Amino acid sequence: MARGKLRIYLGAAPGVGKTYAMLSEAHRRVERGTDCVVAFVEHHKRPRTEVMLRGLEQIPRKELDYRDSVFTEMDVDAVLARRPQVALVDELAHTNIPGSRNTKRWQDIEELLAAGIDVISTVNIQHLESLGDVVESITGVRQRETVPDEVVRRTDQIELVDMSPQALRRRMAHGNIYKPDKVDAAMSNYFRPGNLTALRELALLWVADRVDEYLTEYRGEHGVSKIWGSRERIVVGLTGGPEGRTLIRRAARLAEKGAGGEVLAVYIASSDGLTSASPKEIAVQRTLVEDLGGTFHHVVGEDVSSALLDFARGVNATQIVLGVSRRKSWQYVFGPGVGATVARDSGPDLDVHLITHDEAGKGRGLPVARGARLGRSRILAGWLAGVAGPALLTLLLINISTELGLANDMLLFLTLTVAAALLGGLLPALASAAVGSLLLNYYFTPPLHRLTIADPKNIVAIVIFVFVAISVASVVDLAARRTHQAARLRAESEILSFLAGNVLRGETGLEELLERVRETFAMESVALLERESDVAPWTCAGSVGPRSCATPEEADVDVPVGDNMTLALTGRVLPAEDRRVLAAFAAQAAVVLDRQRLQNEADQAKELAEGNRIRTALLAAVSHDLRTPLAGIKASVSSLRSDDVEWSQEDQAELLAAIEEGADRLDHLVGNLLDMSRLQTGTVTPIIREIDVDEVVPMALVGVPEGSVELDIPETLPMVVTDKGLLERVVANVVENAVKYSPEDTPVLVSGSAIADRVEVRVVDRGPGVPDAAKDRIFEPFQRYGDAPRGAGVGLGLAVARGFAEAMGSTLNAEDTPGGGLTMVLSLPTAPVHPGLPATATSPSATAP
Repeated sequence: MARGKLRIYLGAAPGVGKTYAMLSEAHRRVERGTDCVVAFVEHHKRPRTEVMLRGLEQIPRKELDYRDSVFTEMDVDAVLARRPQVALVDELAHTNIPGSRNTKRWQDIEELLAAGIDVISTVNIQHLESLGDVVESITGVRQRETVPDEVVRRTDQIELVDMSPQALRRRMAHGNIYKPDKVDAAMSNYFRPGNLTALRELALLWVADRVDEYLTEYRGEHGVSKIWGSRERIVVGLTGGPEGRTLIRRAARLAEKGAGGEVLAVYIASSDGLTSASPKEIAVQRTLVEDLGGTFHHVVGEDVSSALLDFARGVNATQIVLGVSRRKSWQYVFGPGVGATVARDSGPDLDVHLITHDEAGKGRGLPVARGARLGRSRILAGWLAGVAGPALLTLLLINISTELGLANDMLLFLTLTVAAALLGGLLPALASAAVGSLLLNYYFTPPLHRLTIADPKNIVAIVIFVFVAISVASVVDLAARRTHQAARLRAESEILSFLAGNVLRGETGLEELLERVRETFAMESVALLERESDVAPWTCAGSVGPRSCATPEEADVDVPVGDNMTLALTGRVLPAEDRRVLAAFAAQAAVVLDRQRLQNEADQAKELAEGNRIRTALLAAVSHDLRTPLAGIKASVSSLRSDDVEWSQEDQAELLAAIEEGADRLDHLVGNLLDMSRLQTGTVTPIIREIDVDEVVPMALVGVPEGSVELDIPETLPMVVTDKGLLERVVANVVENAVKYSPEDTPVLVSGSAIADRVEVRVVDRGPGVPDAAKDRIFEPFQRYGDAPRGAGVGLGLAVARGFAEAMGSTLNAEDTPGGGLTMVLSLPTAPVHPGLPATATSPSATAP
């Protein structure tokens, strides 16, 4: 059965019209004869959205009882039984009511897709998990309902539903999004123009990245090598020289001129010779690129110009930034240079910028020996120097009037032999020695023009010439091969150093490592395959690039890692000497995979251990702390019901008071346990409002003994942004804890003050205090400090207080009281000043779709 396709309408903000667009698409499909049903759509009582539901088949929702209330969720079983072609499922990031089939709605959608049903859904940009911190810093509200980015990224189609901030605010002012009584509060808080503009930019950038992934995938599938300038992508070619910093900064300025521009710095380690790049300078330039928002890449290439162009075309770059050559004028005899070659071969679809810098024309030192494989041009030059060179030299020596002598002639021929060895290696040098000795014998050794030698001295001279020529050719060829080995080792060490640096910097993701392998060796795709046994099928643990292979037999290069794991690459056949470095990458990939799995297991074990610890503590609390008030209630009730004793009115009142006190203690203990379970499961959703502290704090002191607290909360304190009910609980728990440990004759001081953009509520007691090492531990669940009696509680008061404080965006910390004791500091954010607007604001988490 083919998997269904997922289409998502991504909204820049609540109210832009995602659900409306989804329903419009459903009507279009129904008109074309598509079997389309509404599995779950939330219209939020918006008239225009309700109208769009007419004419569409709706699957009845499933009702669930939770905390004495009835909630409705999507009935997954009903949708699967109906088996439509297309199902509409609203609010992808929604968290299902406890007791549902799955925890999250996107998991319900996965079941529908697996059953071959196409799904159309909606989600807002603020609900993407990776953007949670960014959205919180922009809006001040932490989104509790999120969806993993990967779920949205692997969709078949994403459509952005966008609207300008001004248009969205007009729509809200007209009452098309929220009820009239909530419009002013929403427009002055979450829906401020600055917030909406920032969210819109986030949505546009996120979708642009996804479109870029689609484009790269399409170009790979269709073999498109020509650059499509859909987005300014600037490649900076680095040599490791000091001019690299100038090039990087210039490229960053070019990228800023085009919206969404991207900078990719690439250092190409030439595999055809030794390089003089400074590892320290490369590290500095890498840091600079990353600070400017770009990425750094390390590539090995036999020819720097070709490797740079291949990389640029591979990433669909539009511009290349290079520095003007550091070579002096006379050094151009060795070739036109990288800049001129890249500019010549770039073609019309790739712009090349040559940037001047302070190091231009100052020289780069003498050319170092290249110890690479000899190309065809060098081999041809070696044979010309070894065969044609002696013939031309003979012709020249015959036609000059001055006779140089046999010794000088031999030195000239020996020079050609050395040149042939330098250019073409051993074989052209041996051919040069042979041809040179024959020409010396025929033209310059008496008797002339005969292959005989009359003078024995000349025989010795010719023999020495041949011996010296062969020796020199062998030494030169050996030096060339040693240089080649050194070059290979240098390139390998750079790659391995780069790999080790990634590990030290924490870049240990499997996908990132495989992408580095693909870039380094210029391959099309890389996959890490594994299997459980020799007869089990291969499975892909991770892959990058289009059309990754599923078995090692499909790969162009495969490197085994142990018995049941292999690194498979497609694109081209690599030379044997590259396998050593590739093996290091393969081993590291296996280590990264094991580390990820061990980390996942460790996280699960940690969660289980924490759950076991809490369950153990809960059992202890139930077995002792909860039974204590129950025992008191039971004893008092039994006494009142006893017929053996005649209780006076005073005794009855005392027993009833004991029952009431035990019930209050029991209610308090159970309430704390329930609150802690809510915090552990992340189901605390605060309703943020602008309130006055002096109105809430007195209400939190109702349960403490009279006269045990001294209150000092000025009425002039600014309003704070918080949840009224949770703030009351936090203050009550903290004050109760302070009263418990404070001396009976010393009241606890509760004071308030404004500091910068925060309001601090301080609860000061004169008890024994807490050492610095234990200040954080007292906020952990089921923790008591010192010799607190077991009946005093289960040790959840401060843990619940801090959990609620953090849920409201506040902080709760412990400090020493001057003179002895403990001071609890609750820091609350102040509300922004909005002249003429109501003093309350509703959190979008409670109202936004």
